[in-house]
Amino acid sequence: MRLRLATAWNIVKAWLLVLSGCALLAAIALPFHEYRIVSLLVFFGLLVAGAAYWYGDRVALGMVGARELPLGENPALHGTVERLAVASGLPKPRLYLLPDGHPRALSAGRGPRGAAIAVSRGFLGAATPAELEGVIAHELAHIRNRDILVQTLAVVVAAALLETSRIGGWLSRALLFVLGPVAAAVVHLLLSPKRELVADRAAATLTGSPHGLADALIRLEQASELVEFRANPATEPLYTFNPFAEEGLAALFVTHPPVGERVRRLRELDPDWREKLRAA
Repeated sequence: MRLRLATAWNIVKAWLLVLSGCALLAAIALPFHEYRIVSLLVFFGLLVAGAAYWYGDRVALGMVGARELPLGENPALHGTVERLAVASGLPKPRLYLLPDGHPRALSAGRGPRGAAIAVSRGFLGAATPAELEGVIAHELAHIRNRDILVQTLAVVVAAALLETSRIGGWLSRALLFVLGPVAAAVVHLLLSPKRELVADRAAATLTGSPHGLADALIRLEQASELVEFRANPATEPLYTFNPFAEEGLAALFVTHPPVGERVRRLRELDPDWREKLRAA
């Protein structure tokens, strides 16, 4: 029941974002009493919303430099994703590769039948099988809950606002000063940190253990302290873990709970893990 409510609420938020955008476009033209222009702007807003719905995952994946991963290039990863997807009752999402060495993973799309998961080459090389399963299960939980629908739309809108500041020429910095907080406000209005905690718990249930994901989060945090990650900060909601340094513009877009809290909650799902470790 709780899962259905969360899924329904994500769909409602997506519609609210679309309707708010159309209302804003209409409000721009209403003072001029040109109702034909109002109709055209609303129609344009609906076209943009439709494009964002159907192609938002491709836009988001293009922003992070991902490329589709053929089955023959990594059959083991495809097998892991398919096995976990079947256990979740989901179609197998498309798989993408982030070609750099910074360990990270993300998901994007519109829902169970239009989803994609991307994993970096660095994470594939560093993660243990249990850690990889934990991260994949976490992303599958976002897909099942339709978190990715809202995340992808929020990222596309926020990134578009940030890119708009570039047209200002010498006014770019001033525009960024205004549009940056607006873009961050859109992200935070649509996304709650609780979605990550819910996905963490679902991943632990799916894999049968909370420790794979907990260990993966620790590994990702340690990697972020060693190597600075540079990208569009608006993409932060897509990742399993926030890979950005929480400073400057990137600090405005943080939507993930602290890793320490997430790891603690995961370990609490198996309170006897310390005794099991000693016994081993």
